Amino acid sequence: MLNVGSLNEGIVLDHIKAGKSMSIYKYLGLDKLDCQVAIIKNARSNKMGRKDIIKIEGSLDLVDLDILGFIDHDITVNIIKDGVIYEKKDLKLPTLIKNVIRCKNPRCITSIEQELEQVFFLADKENEVYRCKYCEEKYNPSL
Repeated sequence: MLNVGSLNEGIVLDHIKAGKSMSIYKYLGLDKLDCQVAIIKNARSNKMGRKDIIKIEGSLDLVDLDILGFIDHDITVNIIKDGVIYEKKDLKLPTLIKNVIRCKNPRCITSIEQELEQVFFLADKENEVYRCKYCEEKYNPSL
């Protein structure tokens, strides 16, 4: 059995779909932070079968909850203080996301104006559909 040390102060991202931890690591920019980050891939889970876990040493302001909610709003965010879970944060789909995904429409203004922010809004919460603010192109995660 693998044993990863506990955190005294930090954040634990739990219940990440197996295999998604590296994309979360990239989206959150954890490689640019000057803190310890532990990634546990394919951990056993009674609830999910297999899951990933990310442990981050530091405060909650290191993690953008909107980006996390966009990637997977079922992730559990545990705030650790003095070695115990101090608080759990619920994620939700953000209504607006900036500079996380790019519009694939070649006729969109963001294709021409490179310095323009990539802004997407939640067009359909039930089906988790995001659209470009400028051209209303639907974001397709499989592209």
